[in-house]
Amino acid sequence: MRIDWNRRTCARRGHVTYAPDDPRLRIRLHAQTAVGEVWRCLRCGDFVLGEPHGSGPAAEAPLVPRGKVLRDLFVLRFLAIERALRGVFVVLVAVAVWRFSNSQDAVRRLFEEYLDVFRPVFRHFHYDLDHSPLVDSVRKVFGYRHSTLLTVAGLLLAYALVELVEAVGLWYAKRWAEYLTVVATAAFLPLEVYELTEHVSGLKIATLVLNVLAVLYIALAKRLFGLRGGRRAHEEERRSASLLEVEESAGTATPVP
Repeated sequence: MRIDWNRRTCARRGHVTYAPDDPRLRIRLHAQTAVGEVWRCLRCGDFVLGEPHGSGPAAEAPLVPRGKVLRDLFVLRFLAIERALRGVFVVLVAVAVWRFSNSQDAVRRLFEEYLDVFRPVFRHFHYDLDHSPLVDSVRKVFGYRHSTLLTVAGLLLAYALVELVEAVGLWYAKRWAEYLTVVATAAFLPLEVYELTEHVSGLKIATLVLNVLAVLYIALAKRLFGLRGGRRAHEEERRSASLLEVEESAGTATPVP
């Protein structure tokens, strides 16, 4: 079943209409009906009853994401949620290590208590915390010295900060966040491969595959590092998927300036 991302988004957020100054374009985006005037939605292309949401030069029309751009945004927000959940979990682990770094037994007990609390939640999403690479790594540090535990807590907080920053940036589709996600995720791929050489599990393989696909998808779909025309081609794609596409579907031959 093919998803109509345009109508799906309009159903959730509402339509976006605009009255351009150019009379040739304006007449193709506007119509009079028995119940009043209607304007073509810049996202789904349907005619909407009522006054337009804005007006002015065509070049100043809102850049409304459509089609493939909306699909990419959905994928980015899925990754943002995953990064946010991971970041929050790592923060909780770091706080546990920092607060009880003077007592290895206390740290171990608190960590296991956190696992008991979150284990049913993660089990609901078919994620086994007891065999998580992160959980295994944290358990190994319980025998370390106080100073080592403080260092571990600091590193965990730094890692969590990167994950949370990625989550916020990806949610709002910021280009810098896409670069950060690709670089940060790719940097951990060698570690994930090394862990597979130590012990092979379905979860580790799935995690590695997911991260590889995420890196490739974001880098190629968002045209990072100059791929597929780079930033310029990316911006042209976004613009052609908005007002220009509506204009072309309305039968205008002259491009919007």
